[in-house]
Amino acid sequence: APKVENAISLQKNQDLLEVEEEKKTIMKKMMRQIQEEPLNSLSSNVRRQAMETLTQLSHTQPTLGVRERAELVNTCVQSVFSLPSVQAMQEKDETKAEAIQMLYHQTLDALQTLLNALFIEDPTPAGLKSILEPLGPWMNSGKAHERARAVNSNVSVLNHTLLTLPFFMSSGFPALGLLLGRLLLCIGDPDEEIGREALDGITILYTILELQKRARDKEETNKKELYESNKRFLGPYNPVSPCQNILRVIAEFGDFLGPQQVKDLLLAALEGLKGGSEAQGKDSGEMMQLASEVTLSSVLEWYRHRVLEVIPEIMQGIYMQLSHIQEPRAREVALLPVSLLASSFMTEVVVALLMCPLPLDSNGAEMWRQLILRKPSCDVRDLLDLLLTSLKEKPVTKKGRASIVPLAAASGLCELLSVNSCVGRVRRIYPQLLLALLIQVHYHIGLNLPGRVAPRKDTKNDTQPPVFVPVLWVVKVVKTLLLKMGCSYESTFLEDQGGWELMGQAENHHRGVSMLARAMVHYSCQELCRILYLLIPLLERGDEKHKITATAFFVELLQMEQARRIPEEYSLGRMAEGLSHCNPIMKVLSIRGLVILAQRSEKMAKVQALLPCMVKGLKSVDGMLMVEAVHNLKTIFKGQDRKLTDSSVYVEMLRVLLPHFSDSREDVRFSCINLYGKVVQKLRAPRTQAMEEQLVGTLVPLLLIMQEGNTKVGQKCVKTLFRCSCFMAWELPKRAYSRKPWDNQQQTVAKICKYLVNTHRDSAFTFLSQSLEYAKNSRASLRKSSVMFIGSLVPCMDSIMTEDRLNEVKAAVEDLRGDPEASVCICAAQAQDHILASCWRSSWPLPHGDSWVCDPRRSWIMQALGAWKMSLKQ
Repeated sequence: APKVENAISLQKNQDLLEVEEEKKTIMKKMMRQIQEEPLNSLSSNVRRQAMETLTQLSHTQPTLGVRERAELVNTCVQSVFSLPSVQAMQEKDETKAEAIQMLYHQTLDALQTLLNALFIEDPTPAGLKSILEPLGPWMNSGKAHERARAVNSNVSVLNHTLLTLPFFMSSGFPALGLLLGRLLLCIGDPDEEIGREALDGITILYTILELQKRARDKEETNKKELYESNKRFLGPYNPVSPCQNILRVIAEFGDFLGPQQVKDLLLAALEGLKGGSEAQGKDSGEMMQLASEVTLSSVLEWYRHRVLEVIPEIMQGIYMQLSHIQEPRAREVALLPVSLLASSFMTEVVVALLMCPLPLDSNGAEMWRQLILRKPSCDVRDLLDLLLTSLKEKPVTKKGRASIVPLAAASGLCELLSVNSCVGRVRRIYPQLLLALLIQVHYHIGLNLPGRVAPRKDTKNDTQPPVFVPVLWVVKVVKTLLLKMGCSYESTFLEDQGGWELMGQAENHHRGVSMLARAMVHYSCQELCRILYLLIPLLERGDEKHKITATAFFVELLQMEQARRIPEEYSLGRMAEGLSHCNPIMKVLSIRGLVILAQRSEKMAKVQALLPCMVKGLKSVDGMLMVEAVHNLKTIFKGQDRKLTDSSVYVEMLRVLLPHFSDSREDVRFSCINLYGKVVQKLRAPRTQAMEEQLVGTLVPLLLIMQEGNTKVGQKCVKTLFRCSCFMAWELPKRAYSRKPWDNQQQTVAKICKYLVNTHRDSAFTFLSQSLEYAKNSRASLRKSSVMFIGSLVPCMDSIMTEDRLNEVKAAVEDLRGDPEASVCICAAQAQDHILASCWRSSWPLPHGDSWVCDPRRSWIMQALGAWKMSLKQ
């Protein structure tokens, strides 16, 4: 028995599947026939017959899905509503005028019967929504006959729904706000018939809603009586002033409008503002705009308090609709909710506007300006305070996610600054805004923001705009703020000096900020005192980026006369603390601050006392930062009292500078070598061992860098070498001060090396180590001069050379023989010859079995020796 039951059940399922497939097949065939019918004429019964077939099909099982039903309705509605007006079709073929009218009405009736049948098939909110949704957009058509058909069909479906009640609608009436909004706009239609029918549709809708409410309250009601009562209550239709009807309807629908319904109602009202090539004449357009304006203002007047939770959706909807609204007056109406809502819920509106896609297009920008351009406008003071709060946020959340809020706030501020009436209010918090924006510049360097930030194509010429770089946008807002606050000289100065570019670069941000502060001091910006006192507490707040930006601005303001009033703990004390900061930029900025303070006679001694700490802080500092610090330290060295100064400070300074002699950047080498010479000039007898060791350790670097061929740096090397020689009373060979290339002047190099080893025998291995280190430099010119130097130095060290050091030299020279630069290879081979010849002739025995000499595979040694012998004979 169970098997038989299973077999029967299986058979039923198979039969059901077959019926379902057959129904879908017929439905698709009918839809295809409808789609193939021409949209510019009505000459056959195909549409009508296909829709009648679909109506019959709706009575069969299984029921269509929501998506399938919506697709079916959309196809039929598109085919019928797109037809020209009856009058136009009759004028096209006057001989068939009567037949066309009859066929048209039959086709329209067939569509209506189908829509009603589809509702009966699924009398639920979802079922009703799938029918009404495709009809909605047609009520906003620019063609009167299309609007008339849409309104007629909507009213017919609503009437059928009323007659079919009660049906289960626990979630309320589907898309009530959109439907009501579209019907309200149609009340204001220039065609009185459309307006009258739209009001009738609203009456039916109101009756349905009341019936649902009474059903929940279990009240018995006569549908017809209720409908007639509501008709009198909401009507009659006023063709002279249909806006009176609109106002009455909005006032009476309050019981049925929650936040979502009010939101949909507002967005539906915006749809009536869209203008296109098919739009009606000027008078018609103005009537629709008036209907939209009355609807928007009336809804917000009655139900503004209900929309708090849906403000973001309303703002997003307005933003999207503005792209389709071109006519200036219509745009004004569309923007009306922005100012109306902001007057009551400014914070929520601003938060919603911060979510507009970036960079702001003309629509987003206009929404920001609307906040203060239109009445009722929000309080500008509160608005600016809100933006300032957003500008103080980090663009990266605690969870590490990027946030567009600060960038959006900067964009909003930029738009508000374009409104002249706002500029005066901005001045109140100008210092706070400026500093917050400068800190945001630092935060946005190299920051990638979420997908809402995306470049959009220009719709007019379809060109791709430049890539949107957030940090450049914030810099632009800083510029705008300065210009609006009357700081045009400062802005131009930064433009000319490249300060804006520096500000947006990670390694140069502090330089750009310092340049701006210097310019503001130079041009006596009125707000500097307020900025100065605002900065003092800011120096201790925030993270590293925050502190660097604040400090970079603060140190330049120490030049101001008013800065003398600042307690010493906040000026000299802060700068002294910065010398031990872990970030090298903070160290350099602190040195800059101390140098500025040293310009005051009463501070000079205290600053000079900090010189050892300044120098100590420069250890391991990057070359460009070193140049910056060096430039500032020159001032202190110039004013330094030589008698009171411990020479160890100078020696320490020399130690810090020496490693930067080989920096890859010319400016760094030039500045460090130049200052090195100036510090040497400050040295005074008696010469200490530390001084001697330091200056002896400078000989090889200066000699090698002099050979690079860089005139500017080479001249400084000669000058610095001469100063070292004068202080140490060296008698270097005259050729040591020459910048002429060592090529073909091996005797000159040998003479220099011989002097160095004989005079500073204890430092010979230091010279060798330095030259081996320079032989690894990335610049070929340095590798070349180094290997030439090694080739002459090693033979001079024959009596003190060790096996380990010789092996190190051999390995280095061998590597250089394979150098990518040909001149280095040649010099390496020559150096090898000199060293081999020295080994051959010297009394110091080679290690037993030295493969460098004895390995038959390395036969080049014999060739090298042969070449050396030939050179001796010559």
